[in-house]
Amino acid sequence: MSKFDPYEHLNISPNPDGSVTRLLKVPPVPTTLDEDSGVVAVSKDIPLNPEKKTWVRLFRPTKLPSNDNEVARIPIILYFHGGGWVVFQASDPVVHERGTHFASQTPAICVSVNFRLAPESRLPAQYDDAVDALLWVKKQAVDPNGEPWIRDYGDFSRTYLYGCSNGANITFHLGIRTLDMDLEPLKIGGLVINQPMFGGAQRTKSELRFAADQLLPLPVLDLMWQLALPKGTDRNHRYCNPMVDGAHRNLLPRLYRCLVIGYGGDPMIDRQQDFVQMLVMNGVMVEARFDDVGFHGIDLVDPRRSAVVMNMVKEFIWSSPAK
Repeated sequence: MSKFDPYEHLNISPNPDGSVTRLLKVPPVPTTLDEDSGVVAVSKDIPLNPEKKTWVRLFRPTKLPSNDNEVARIPIILYFHGGGWVVFQASDPVVHERGTHFASQTPAICVSVNFRLAPESRLPAQYDDAVDALLWVKKQAVDPNGEPWIRDYGDFSRTYLYGCSNGANITFHLGIRTLDMDLEPLKIGGLVINQPMFGGAQRTKSELRFAADQLLPLPVLDLMWQLALPKGTDRNHRYCNPMVDGAHRNLLPRLYRCLVIGYGGDPMIDRQQDFVQMLVMNGVMVEARFDDVGFHGIDLVDPRRSAVVMNMVKEFIWSSPAK
């Protein structure tokens, strides 16, 4: 029997300089500004930081809600995609589809962030990119020449941070970082933390139970963290394991309202539930939606589960006052 290769599982190949070659080439989804093409949301790409080669893909619903014949302002969702730190871009089909759904079904202005990937850029680079994206959104509120989709249609008092998998990890750490930032006139209404990617040096029962998981077997999870964490650190670093002691723990009582979603077949489910317990113990308003049935990323491949998650998010956003 051949030895399991986590690089092969991820369709990446390591290079001598520490970078990786991503072998799976998925044709990017083009943006569209044509509202008459039948799309439910129009989209465009905007540079974020040319030096870092980061950018955002912006989505606006084709049909904008109105009040008394005036276009109503709609929430802003800052979205961070999954991919285990190592793969996927905002232009990949599965990520583009999320942005389209958020914009058309919430409805909302969706800002899908194309952050840097590991190992070429290790943590905290992705958190820094997230801060850049949030400050860019803030800038549009005060710039007369700002991006019109956000400036004219976005409700800056209802800005939400949403992430899936490692993107949910980014969402949490960004939420912590913002607590001491001046974001006016932008206000964060809450965090959507969907199947967050957390780890630790000590194995949990769910990690051992799903050690040979088809999607995320333990060697793959270990490799993702090996490629993403700062060199010389282990999985008990706070970027990976938010349950460890550190300055971030002192900020938790001030954290925004959170919606945390997870599935019983996810190897990280124990960590996700421990994470919720940590938030609750620190007085955070948490809505925890855990389903015993399902696996990591099921909402990306199962339309029914996708619809359930979308309804959870809509309910959370439209019932949540800005803090």
